[in-house]
Amino acid sequence: MMSKMTKFENHSIAKLLRNVAATYAITNPKKFYFQMIAYQKASDIVEGMTVQVYDLWKENKIDQIPGIGKTMQEHLIELFTTGKATHFENIFKEVPESVFILLDIPTFGPKKAYKLVKEFNLINPKTVISDVKNIAKKGEIAKLEGFGEKSQTDIIRSIDEFKKGAGKTTRMVLPYASEIAEKLINYLKENKDIKQVNTLGSLRRMRSTVGDLDISVASSNPKSAISHFLAYPYVSRKIEEGPTTASVLLNGGAQVDLMVQPPDAYGALLQHFTGSKAHNIKLREFALKKNLSLSEYGIRPKTNKSNDVAKHFDTEEKFYNAIGLDWIPPELREDTGEVEFASKHSLPTLVELKNIKGDLHIHSSYPIEPSHDMGNSTMETMLTLGKKLGYEYIGFSEHNPSSSKHTKTQVNTILKKRFEFIEQLNSSNKYIRALSLLETDILPSGKLAIDGEAFDYLDAILVSIHSVFSMNKKEMTKRVLEGLSHKKAKILTHPTGRLLTTRPGYELDFDEIFTFCKKFNKAIEINSWPQRLDLPDTLVKEAISYGVQFVINTDSHDATHMNLMKYGVSVARRGWATKHDILNTLPYNKLIEWIRN
Repeated sequence: MMSKMTKFENHSIAKLLRNVAATYAITNPKKFYFQMIAYQKASDIVEGMTVQVYDLWKENKIDQIPGIGKTMQEHLIELFTTGKATHFENIFKEVPESVFILLDIPTFGPKKAYKLVKEFNLINPKTVISDVKNIAKKGEIAKLEGFGEKSQTDIIRSIDEFKKGAGKTTRMVLPYASEIAEKLINYLKENKDIKQVNTLGSLRRMRSTVGDLDISVASSNPKSAISHFLAYPYVSRKIEEGPTTASVLLNGGAQVDLMVQPPDAYGALLQHFTGSKAHNIKLREFALKKNLSLSEYGIRPKTNKSNDVAKHFDTEEKFYNAIGLDWIPPELREDTGEVEFASKHSLPTLVELKNIKGDLHIHSSYPIEPSHDMGNSTMETMLTLGKKLGYEYIGFSEHNPSSSKHTKTQVNTILKKRFEFIEQLNSSNKYIRALSLLETDILPSGKLAIDGEAFDYLDAILVSIHSVFSMNKKEMTKRVLEGLSHKKAKILTHPTGRLLTTRPGYELDFDEIFTFCKKFNKAIEINSWPQRLDLPDTLVKEAISYGVQFVINTDSHDATHMNLMKYGVSVARRGWATKHDILNTLPYNKLIEWIRN
């Protein structure tokens, strides 16, 4: 398995680490419990990184990756140096490679996949999926202990759905997953026996991508709650049903798992299944020092008495308080210091959607003849919606006019007319201010796509990369810093250029970028667009340590997109940002003072 890894890209490293965790789960999950969790956590971290782990190794910075301990670093260093790691090679000898192929299919956990592979000697990774399906069709799987006819039927269905693109390898971007969950939650609330509904797992923690959807409900009548859930009109099929749990596949391929808990014990379940695993382990370690044992049912004394009963908690706040911690916002539950801060009552007060007073990255339909796509809605429409959202200002930042289709004089004329139009809007509008901004391309040379007189018609510019992504880190960093150096360049937009599930983005030396932004009072954007969510949360937290400030924008190309702001706020919260780190929480007078400084 290791010998076939020719590219050390993050997605390959993340899968490798996941497979190590799976191997521990197969061989001896009790003995290797903490190793199993550590490798799974490391996999999640690597998967969400914008900088390649391999590049950090080349720069002698692999020790700077949070959540990857010294021993794991040594294994990765050996892998990058020699093309293989002895530790990983030895571990994988215990498990056929075909097992890991099956783990990409819904309903397959490590033990289930391993049992099928061993029982039927399915050692060919290229044919293992079709082999399992053929064996299931012959009725052989149902004969195995622990499987049965239903399990066999589910396996056939899961393989068919996997081949059509449904399943746990198909991760959804956060806004899409959130919309699916919100629709389902609104439906569940129609049932009078359901008192509370929440998302769980990575969706509740607002990670940038989400796999299966996990939902919890508080109800004293689990049968009624589950029946209502299974009757959801958009269910493609039922996967399983139990006394307090159920799973379905929705039309579109997303799997949803439901858990029901009585209202008086709901807080413990909500905390436990929100995760992350690393956070829960740290929480258990903290509680054990106080001789307490935690579970999804509550908290009980850590004794050998079999009759000890767990104390129930109806809210998470009471659950956390019972072990001496302040309640920890779900977005922070990644074992990055939040438990220690909560024990000292020093968690930051995270920025909230209600703190946002404006959006500075809006593309209207004004005929600016841009280099890239235009917006769909008029400035007047977007200002009206901005007012409804409680904003004090909107920054119109269409893409710069196409330089290949216009002379400099024509560009100047277009921007002058636009500036005058915005001034007219402001003179007739007392409730919300419009700013004349422009999203301006940084060319490969580092120069901006406009120059000279054009800047006279702009309050400020947002600078960004829209082409030639193949430059190396050093060249791309130089390019960005040169473009950001212009006195009217105030915000670096979608800084990594990533498109979630599609494009990893280019690489920058963020030490240099953050140092420059702090020194010259430049802001970095947190872009709320579903495929971007960029700057990523890990880099947000790092930038805060430099004292860098942010602007959360929607990058809207239609008035309906302006409601995406909450997803940018969630990224900021995961990065431990307070409202004081976010410039567009400032009132208009303070913001314009920053822009003109």
